[in-house]
Amino acid sequence: MGIAMGIKGTEVTKEAADMVLTDDNFATIASSVKEGRRVYDNLKKTILFIMPTNLAQGLLIIIALLAGNIIPLTPVLILWMNMATSATLSFGLAFEAAERNVMNRPPRKTGQHVMDGFAVWRVAFVGSMIAIAAFILEAWLEPRGHSPEFIRTVLLQMLVTAQWVYMINCRSSDSFSLSMGLLRNKGIWLVTGVLLLMQLVIIYVPLMQSMFGTEALPLRYWFVTLVIGVAMFLVVEIEKRLTRRFRKTA
Repeated sequence: MGIAMGIKGTEVTKEAADMVLTDDNFATIASSVKEGRRVYDNLKKTILFIMPTNLAQGLLIIIALLAGNIIPLTPVLILWMNMATSATLSFGLAFEAAERNVMNRPPRKTGQHVMDGFAVWRVAFVGSMIAIAAFILEAWLEPRGHSPEFIRTVLLQMLVTAQWVYMINCRSSDSFSLSMGLLRNKGIWLVTGVLLLMQLVIIYVPLMQSMFGTEALPLRYWFVTLVIGVAMFLVVEIEKRLTRRFRKTA
């Protein structure tokens, strides 16, 4: 690759070069590569974040239809999750800083797909785990005489909590997510606050309850969904560690 200086270089060399350094500083190349890798990583993290919850929603609906049961989520709640909560949380990953080892990686191969085999496995694993947790929670709630609207509201809160904890999982593709620092990405806490406000509105505001078919939840059900979310977070972190070991030996 031909590189020309933007300040000291002649117009002929600039036209012939593949890259022009406008500040004549070769360190700019390393900074540009690092920023490019950060953007690519965050794009991949966002895709890996969005797809598992979509898979879980699909599994919930398909299995409910095949079993002849009531569909756990209404179309309007699915739209809420896809258009509101997923979109809001994905902004948090866009502000993630570059990982510590980003410049130690070899160059990415030309034509390499964003969704490699391990990414497909992660989507299938997390999506299936969320769907199974939702089915178990629904089976636990139904014998207690709750209304369908109440059960759907609890399932909605559990799925949104799963989205939130998985967003934190996605901060790093293979390292322990909390090792990156809880306050390093302030965007995550901003979208967390927005998400909490959105959930409070849809669950407790009467107008939103009538629009989305939700019911007010006692505090203990928020705690139940949070416990499920923390358990999912730990399972994904264990899976990441095992996957990293498998990649090293493969």
